[in-house]
Amino acid sequence: MGLLRTDGHLRFIGRYKDILKVGGENVSPADVEAYLLSHPAVAQVAVVGHPDERLAEVPVAFVVLRPGVASITETELIGFCRGNIAGFKVPRRFLFVDALPMTPTGKVQKFRLRETAIERLAQERA
Repeated sequence: MGLLRTDGHLRFIGRYKDILKVGGENVSPADVEAYLLSHPAVAQVAVVGHPDERLAEVPVAFVVLRPGVASITETELIGFCRGNIAGFKVPRRFLFVDALPMTPTGKVQKFRLRETAIERLAQERA
C-alpha cells in the first residue's frame, strides 16, 4: 500500500497481506501505528493481529516508550485512541517492550510479535 503525496512522492505505508480482519472490517496496522506515533510518549510501535473468538482477530500494539518517559498505562493509550480512530481499530491490548524485534535490514519481525502476544496474553489468562 502506498500514498501518493501532493508533491509527487510515493510514501510506502504497508503491505496488503498485513491487513487485519476485525469483525469483518479491514484494519491497516500502519494506520493505527501512525496514529499511535503521534502520542508524545511513544517512540516506536507495531500493531499485529491476535486471535479472537468473536471478531476473528483484534489489534494488539507493542509499544516502545521514548527515553525519559517514566510510564504510561494501557488505559491512557486506549483513551488516546477512543474517539479519534474507529472503535474497531483501537488496540485491545498494549504490550510495553524495551525494543521491537528487527531483521538485519531494519524491518519489524511481526511474526515474532504475534507469537509473543499469544504467549503473554495466554499467561495472563492462566
